[in-house]
Amino acid sequence: METAFLIGRLIVGLYYLFNAGNHFFQVKALSGYAQSKGIPAPNIAVLGSGVLLLIGGLSLLTGFQPTLGVAALVIFFIPVTFTMHAFWKIQDPMMRTMEMVNFMKNLALMGSSLMFLAIPQPWPYSLF
Repeated sequence: METAFLIGRLIVGLYYLFNAGNHFFQVKALSGYAQSKGIPAPNIAVLGSGVLLLIGGLSLLTGFQPTLGVAALVIFFIPVTFTMHAFWKIQDPMMRTMEMVNFMKNLALMGSSLMFLAIPQPWPYSLF
């Protein structure tokens, strides 16, 4: 069971690190999208959300301070989910569906992040 947990941790941690990288390397594109959603200071918001994803991803990947990592992810997910993917505000059916899928995905990812808090610490195979 510990090996399965480690594999899952690696997959999830790398997922968040990949997305953090997108926030750092695709700032212009993501800032434009954030601006279109009415986000103030979109460059700062994109970079700040990238930092939260980086903290969360590294924490889950290494097992270092998982409570802090989960907190960073929840702090990321709450505003992003409800501002960037507010599907109820969109009239176009295709765009509405796309945003609803992203909204639900974010809720599921946030829920799965919170479940990490139920696992006794230190985690098996933690680096620190």
